[in-house]
Amino acid sequence: MKELLTYIAQNLVEHPDQVSVIETVEGEETVLALHVAPDDMGKVIGRQGRIAKEIRTLMRSVAQRKGTRVSVEIVD
Repeated sequence: MKELLTYIAQNLVEHPDQVSVIETVEGEETVLALHVAPDDMGKVIGRQGRIAKEIRTLMRSVAQRKGTRVSVEIVD
């Protein structure tokens, strides 16, 4: 899961070397915190949050196939 989110984010931004994902487990849910360069924040969020919403939807569907729960947080 972490590798997939990292791959997606690195292909969206101009500074892929500054992309990092921190994975934590809270109860039954896995929380993925996505960190990108400040210049790339808009590219990951998108207009009106559309890209961020699609990233979250994709990650939830992959997690559902594996029988787990996941949430994605985009951190400054």
